Amino acid sequence: MSFNNLDTLYRQVIMDHYKNPRNKGSIENGSMTVDMNNPTCGDRIRLTMNVENGIVQDAKFDGEGCSISMASASMMTQAIKGKDSETALKLSSIFSDMMQGKDYDDDIDLGDIEALQGVAKFPARIKCATLAWKAMEKGINEA
Repeated sequence: MSFNNLDTLYRQVIMDHYKNPRNKGSIENGSMTVDMNNPTCGDRIRLTMNVENGIVQDAKFDGEGCSISMASASMMTQAIKGKDSETALKLSSIFSDMMQGKDYDDDIDLGDIEALQGVAKFPARIKCATLAWKAMEKGINEA
């Protein structure tokens, strides 16, 4: 597949998650709630997660922001549901490496998350893409 076709496909995936977010909302009586914002561009997120016995049973987000931050939150909640905390944090580390343009462990299937790899070319947008991931890390590390 040519670079232009791949770029177009990735943009479509990002826009699909933005327009049709997965796991949008909140969990009543969620085991943890994390509020974070990106003052640079005004993105804000509230992440609620239900973590039982070290497993992310459910994760939902609410907030507002650009297409990249909201799509990333949608993709992140999909990726961590059903995973143990250690795996969720490893995914976050891989995502961070990808955002910084570093080599990353590609043994783990990132699914739709790979669509965000082009964000690394736009340093000002990296904080948008990583906002939800930082909220997840904070929630798990504080649990």
